[in-house]
Amino acid sequence: MNIKRFLAILHARNLEFIRDRAALGWSIMLPVFLIFGFAFLFSNPDKDIYKVGIHAGLESVSTKKNPAIENFLATKYIQFINESDLKKSIEKVTHHQLDMLIDLSGKPSYWINSTSPKGYVLERMLRASASSPSGITAYTRQTVTGREIRYIDWAMPGILAMNMMFGSLFGIGYVIVRYRKNGVLKRLKATPLTAFEFISAQIFSRLLLTLSITILVFLGTNFFVDFIMLGSYFTLFLVYTLGAFCLISLALILASRTESEEFAGGILNLITWPMMIFSGVWFSLEGLPPTAQYLSKLLPLTHIVDAARAVMNDGAGMLDIMPDLLVLLAMSILFLFIGAMLFRWK
Repeated sequence: MNIKRFLAILHARNLEFIRDRAALGWSIMLPVFLIFGFAFLFSNPDKDIYKVGIHAGLESVSTKKNPAIENFLATKYIQFINESDLKKSIEKVTHHQLDMLIDLSGKPSYWINSTSPKGYVLERMLRASASSPSGITAYTRQTVTGREIRYIDWAMPGILAMNMMFGSLFGIGYVIVRYRKNGVLKRLKATPLTAFEFISAQIFSRLLLTLSITILVFLGTNFFVDFIMLGSYFTLFLVYTLGAFCLISLALILASRTESEEFAGGILNLITWPMMIFSGVWFSLEGLPPTAQYLSKLLPLTHIVDAARAVMNDGAGMLDIMPDLLVLLAMSILFLFIGAMLFRWK
């Protein structure tokens, strides 16, 4: 590999993108508009709905024979949710994702967030549901504290990943197809430039531009919105770096032989829209059928969003998201190998 030729192609591609003011502006403004739009729309969510988690299952309530909890479960306008993992459920109370957690697996206990108005109201309602003072005193009261995770905090990792997806797929797949159609690749083939040097330059150029735009958007919007960041910035950077590399490698498969820009655009839309819908960018996948959840794991964007969201909202470390990182790495190697094998200059 000749470093001078590699750097020449890398520099040329970077200048081409930066001088395209429309593409550069759209890459930055699209996620910014989405972030501020959702921050505005969900800045004052409905406060009339309460969420209460029940650990050990709602079916166990009848075996406890406690009027306090039975009367409480009959209260209207409260959503009761089965919770299987006590530790994760307590974290949900910490981040205001649950307003109260009731544990019926052992000695009856309940958790509320001391900074949550909903938790205060629900505790009063639970006490009022007891037919006698002993009905509620049988429960151990636990309190936690933590900042509320807003919808924009939850959606932010997905918005950044989605913007990376569009930039990576169209920035590689569409551009190389245009080069082939305009005869640029044919001219480059006549030079000492090798296919490996050309592909490597395209990958590193797009990776550098994508990460730069992602960092710029994150820092700029965070100044105004103040996102929750419970994990490590380095871990988050690693997730997005590996995710961008995986998406760029996927784009190489399309760009390896396609000659029609119209066909490339159609295929790119066919790839991006299912990932945008079924990768958990806008809504949680927990309520989807098991088959749909399984199929979503075949999409690289799903693993990027899940890993980034775990780092930002749950404080996950490297080991916690290692399965997602390994899947992204395996996909990257597979896509890169297929794209390199299929690549043709014309």
